[in-house]
Amino acid sequence: MKPFVLAALLAVSPLASQIRVDVRLVRLLASVKDEAGALVGGLEQKQFRIFDSGVEQEIAVFERSTALPLSVSLLIDASGSTAVSLTQEVVSVKTFLRSLLRDGNADDAAALYSFNYETTQLAAFTRRQDRLDNGLKRLKGEAGTSVYDAIHFAAHDLRTRDGRKVIVIVTDGGDTTSSYTFRDALQAAHREEAVIYPIVVKPISGDAGRNVGGENALASLAQGTGGRVLEAALGEGLDQAFSAILAELRTQYLLAYYPRDLPAGGPAFHPVRLQVDALPRKLQVYTRSGYYGEAR
Repeated sequence: MKPFVLAALLAVSPLASQIRVDVRLVRLLASVKDEAGALVGGLEQKQFRIFDSGVEQEIAVFERSTALPLSVSLLIDASGSTAVSLTQEVVSVKTFLRSLLRDGNADDAAALYSFNYETTQLAAFTRRQDRLDNGLKRLKGEAGTSVYDAIHFAAHDLRTRDGRKVIVIVTDGGDTTSSYTFRDALQAAHREEAVIYPIVVKPISGDAGRNVGGENALASLAQGTGGRVLEAALGEGLDQAFSAILAELRTQYLLAYYPRDLPAGGPAFHPVRLQVDALPRKLQVYTRSGYYGEAR
């Protein structure tokens, strides 16, 4: 969802030319884990601190295990290298989609895409399992891998969706044929507040024959948007990866704030840091690294 502008410019002091006050609501979806990697729920608002461009902000909205509806775009790699694994992947994808639509918010929905040298929408956002299943029947492995194009395409389709936005990518490697760049894909996801979860299917053990650089790029996309990259073998491993993503989506915190006291002349991208205090435990917070937009 595009950040919502709630009021106009406020300016009342001689410092008005130096200090900007942005009244648009910035939302952060966050997952918190302990040192063992277990999800942590039940934290209180007072345990969180938000910094925008280095300036601490006041939390205006706080929800534990937010029930905001989910819009999940599922991107499936249909390049030539995946042809032998697509049949097994489809079984796990169907299980994931059934779980997503069976539980949670009644307005949760999923869209389905395939990508090779081009991106194809197999099913628009829907809650109907039959439409998604029919889309999966159209999968066919061929040609190159345009991950960045697929992310850009999916982010554009998320523009009109309300609530939480998620892009799940099932692939066996990195980009080879996109017209858009890594930066384009990350910026598109940031602008639509979409969290990216790449699942790297690993039919190959070790690094030989793998696009390790591409996998690192996927990890960076996940980190920048508040998701994480998962590695999985076909079958049970892929099922577990999907289950882990669902568990995180069902336990996300929602925090929001109205940016204030931001210095004039800053970059279009606002870096954001979310800090959690839960001593003596050491906790890891996963959220997006910032947002695009001029302070008003």
